[in-house]
Amino acid sequence: MTAISDGAGAQGPGFAQGLRAALPIVLGYLPIAFSFGVAATQSGLTPAEAVMLSLVIYAGASQFLALALVTSGAPLLVAAFTLIAMNLRHVLYGPALMKQAGATASRRHAWAWALGLTDEVFGQALGALARGRRFSEPYMFGLGLAAYASWVIGTGFGAVAGGGALQDYPAVQAGLGFMLAALFLALLLSILSRALLPVVAAAILACVLGTVFWSGTAGILLGMIAGALTGVLRR
Repeated sequence: MTAISDGAGAQGPGFAQGLRAALPIVLGYLPIAFSFGVAATQSGLTPAEAVMLSLVIYAGASQFLALALVTSGAPLLVAAFTLIAMNLRHVLYGPALMKQAGATASRRHAWAWALGLTDEVFGQALGALARGRRFSEPYMFGLGLAAYASWVIGTGFGAVAGGGALQDYPAVQAGLGFMLAALFLALLLSILSRALLPVVAAAILACVLGTVFWSGTAGILLGMIAGALTGVLRR
């Protein structure tokens, strides 16, 4: 594996620093995953089945959608294509990250660490590059592994706690639904610059219009496409 260096020194962060950098993501993932585990048991899944969904799908909001589709008896192909459409944006995360990292960045183990590129992991990694750190595969493994483990562990705790764990705390349950969005917004603000404002504005506008006039999934896809096109046209 290739170590990274940042602008301040010859040797940059590795696996352990990736684990530490994932702390904000872990703090955001644990309660959301807990609420997913609770929702899964409320829908009739066993704790093992709830944990298996997190192990295999590992896609945040898409897991709640998958849960709704599975429990409502939606056809398998409909459920599969819906989840694929909702997560198409992840296909662009690896290439975007490698472009930012530069041509000399190691891609030897990309097949492995790229599996952990969620919205928040991508945002944290991109933020590290924007702050002057060079790309590191060990760092990416630490970042992705900590996030993945926290999601699976949180799901397990929620599933074991059972369906009634949050029924007496409606305010807490409502707040948990906003934590992922708040976490990603914080990561976005950490790398936001004046040059990126038109890109962000285009993405937000397309996302809002797509959501209002079509669906949430369409809004996400349109926002992603609009932001990418705006970024390319401004270069």
